[in-house]
Amino acid sequence: MTDAEGMSDVLGVLLAGGQARRMGGGDKSLLELSGRPLLSHAIERIRPQVGRLILNANGDPDRFEHFGLPIVADRIEGFAGPLAGVLTGMEWAAEQDDAPIWIATFATDAPFIPGDLVARLVAAVNSKGADMACAQSAGRTHPVFALWPVHLRQDLRRAMVEEDMRKIDLWTARYNLIHVDFDDAGIDPFFNINRPEDLAEAETFSASRNLREGAA
Repeated sequence: MTDAEGMSDVLGVLLAGGQARRMGGGDKSLLELSGRPLLSHAIERIRPQVGRLILNANGDPDRFEHFGLPIVADRIEGFAGPLAGVLTGMEWAAEQDDAPIWIATFATDAPFIPGDLVARLVAAVNSKGADMACAQSAGRTHPVFALWPVHLRQDLRRAMVEEDMRKIDLWTARYNLIHVDFDDAGIDPFFNINRPEDLAEAETFSASRNLREGAA
């Protein structure tokens, strides 16, 4: 994949299929940060980085209708975790006309995703000849912020159905996975909101960043 082809060849998959237990259940992506749903922040940051964008979410799709995205439920039943969202994105991509050859996945509870995330994942795969790539920051890997080849969808389905595979790291260990470093002077760009106090911290950081940008 060349850099010029990168955007059109990548389907973005927003992962919102979890149960948000640590936030008391419900749709974490609909919680508000700076007066807008977390999902709106994610869409704003990710849409320019990919050719197409879908939302992986379970349950009644009507609650997300006003976001204007195709809503695709897990193809593996039983809240099988983010790996089910990866498989869902792969299979949906393969069914499309002019099917993209890659998907990039993102958590919807991380409002500070880098604007060059997909471009850098694509560049890393190209330069190293890797099978897939995922982000890391501050010495921690972020498996759901990753670039995946659609052609591995059948291998992933077999692993999930026949081996009951649920952990991303166990599956990616079978392939040539490259990690791409991201750093930010203010806050971890993959800071995610799992608890009410995380949302409060994100509000504080978002407000201070807006003040800095307004003064620049």
